[in-house]
Amino acid sequence: MTDAAVSEARRALNRLRRAAEKAQRELASLSGALRHAEGSDFPADAYAEVERALGAVVEFSDEEARRLQEKVLHAGGLEPGRVRRSGG
Repeated sequence: MTDAAVSEARRALNRLRRAAEKAQRELASLSGALRHAEGSDFPADAYAEVERALGAVVEFSDEEARRLQEKVLHAGGLEPGRVRRSGG
């Protein structure tokens, strides 16, 4: 895997995660407004399902970032679990 490919993958994963997090915030805002306006007519189950799906996208992007990091470390001859970062 080339450095350019790794860099582009990381950028894409970060964009995906930020987009999913923004969608979560917007959904919460929409849900709050509609829940207040609609009361008992508000489709809470549908909104909960969309919230779970967006959470799955965030989790997926985190898992892919970890997988990519492990792949990069392995390609560099390092074991992912044995790498320590300096505190500085």
